[in-house]
Amino acid sequence: IAYRQLPYALWILVCDEAPQFKGITEILAACWVHAGRHYKKLTPIVPEHKHILDDFITKLWSFYHKLRQFQETPIKEHKLSLSLEFDMLFSTVTGYTELDERIAKTKKLKENLLVVLEHPTIPLHNNPAELGARAQARKRDVSFHTINARGTKSKDTFMSIIATARQLGVNTFDYIKDRVSGAMKMPSLA
Repeated sequence: IAYRQLPYALWILVCDEAPQFKGITEILAACWVHAGRHYKKLTPIVPEHKHILDDFITKLWSFYHKLRQFQETPIKEHKLSLSLEFDMLFSTVTGYTELDERIAKTKKLKENLLVVLEHPTIPLHNNPAELGARAQARKRDVSFHTINARGTKSKDTFMSIIATARQLGVNTFDYIKDRVSGAMKMPSLA
């Protein structure tokens, strides 16, 4: 089956601007949360710049919420106005150099940040996927690494069981106890 025949949700990837994601799918949507994080990393010293940054961040998230509203009621006529509003917001020149540079970089991502206007059912951010991957990274940071392939397989298996049980609202301890005891009263997580 050619990917064009698949539902579009299977060939749109929502991610940050990392170059390794280019070319994986036909449509690449940029994550709004990642875009917003760049603004939080700015650390102005001048009080006026702090005020300007806070004001711009407020406007950015206000625009984000308009996109969320568009997703709930995708009216074709609103696409153009949202696109124009994006252009106005990300053409802002504040006089705070680092902020102005960040705004210009975000403006270059317009096509990827506004994929939602053509495909309203896609998520505006990829935080749920990132949180799933983050558990593995936290475990690695705490435990460093496993000693052999068998240990890696065991760790991966248990982390998968824990994450899946959590997602399905199943008590992990009860599930593992059910499997280890051989009772098999609980349905499989699969």
